[in-house]
Amino acid sequence: MTYTLSREPTLILDSAACKLLFSDPIQSESAAILLRSRLLSAARRLGLAESRRENMALVASEMASNLIKHAGGRGMLQIWEQPGGMLDVVSFDYGPGMGNPHLAQEDGYSTKGTLGKGLGSMQRLADDFGIFSQMAGAGERWHGTVVWCRFRAHAGGAKRGAGEADFCQLGLFVRSLSNDRYNGDHVYVDIRPERLRLLHLDGLGHGESAELATARLDRYFTQADSLGHLLEIVDRHLRSNARGAVAVACEIDAATRELRMLGVGDMAAHLCRNGQVQHYAFAPGVLGREHKNPQEAGAVLVRGASLVSTSDGIRRGWGEDAFPGLCNQHPQLMAYVIGNVMARMTDDQSVCVLKLN
Repeated sequence: MTYTLSREPTLILDSAACKLLFSDPIQSESAAILLRSRLLSAARRLGLAESRRENMALVASEMASNLIKHAGGRGMLQIWEQPGGMLDVVSFDYGPGMGNPHLAQEDGYSTKGTLGKGLGSMQRLADDFGIFSQMAGAGERWHGTVVWCRFRAHAGGAKRGAGEADFCQLGLFVRSLSNDRYNGDHVYVDIRPERLRLLHLDGLGHGESAELATARLDRYFTQADSLGHLLEIVDRHLRSNARGAVAVACEIDAATRELRMLGVGDMAAHLCRNGQVQHYAFAPGVLGREHKNPQEAGAVLVRGASLVSTSDGIRRGWGEDAFPGLCNQHPQLMAYVIGNVMARMTDDQSVCVLKLN
């Protein structure tokens, strides 16, 4: 199906605005000092009010304390800037995990003899909050706990930010090899009232030339009347570039919840619905070079279904068996878990999660 497109899209998001600002292990209280400094600096730059900056500092302090008390310092804290002026504080540990993370959010619950107000206070102070935990033996890849808190820069901490359409929510994880300045992985999302369109690319290799190959391709959304046409335009663009790229393009119709996908090269997509994960691979080859003609795949999405697209910097072997219950989480929390656990440390890494409200 094709659309008659307006000249100006409602909103186009570019993953260049997804930035990892801090990622360090926290093994002592003193190690949290640098975290607090980076966090407050980023919050001031984005224009968060002083009271909200104080809330962020309290959340970060509680996360650091929990890492030390409950995970023996086996973990890290991350600060992410996300499109639309949003700051995420993420605690990721390799501790014993929680049997009932929802119970742990209730004030008064504690396993260490403390007042037990940590997780509950984080939830109240943040604009968005999520927790995912696995006990040893529950999953194949990892055990521990991930806590995610989001703070929005705009006044009042409204519950919808950039990338959160009426019918769909977005999660992004985009990290360069060795946290280099340049990243060849790129995600563009074109959000309109009638549909959402995604273009997820991985420039060959890494470094500045890979980033330049996939940069500023959002301009082609307004020129393409279908997914196939979009990939054709990107293919022509890349033929004049020293680097090619692999890519997946998808579209979700807001009214029918119909999903369509096309892809070329070593990208992957994973459709999570009804407790099952279906994996997709795409036509062999490279855009800008030789490749087979991509064949469209499609599905009708049910409420709560998620589409996860990943570059080859993310290992493929994940699903409900490895992460029981992960597909029920907010898409941003899903992206952080998959990106941190399944990353290949020899390449740029990117995860995009789209979830129907």
